[in-house]
Amino acid sequence: MPKYLTTTEVAELLRAPAETVRFWRHTGKGPRSFKIGRRVLYDIRDVEEYVERARTAGAA
Repeated sequence: MPKYLTTTEVAELLRAPAETVRFWRHTGKGPRSFKIGRRVLYDIRDVEEYVERARTAGAA
């Protein structure tokens, strides 16, 4: 798996529409992202941390 993922790749990984991932980014609720030029990227570690936080929040 690549170190940095696009919005589409994150959406596929999380089984969510790309529009939802974009909305999460806009509202600050999704995994951390950054831009290089016009391209939005996600570090795979940030996505994994986001999933882990969601898992532990659901277990409470």
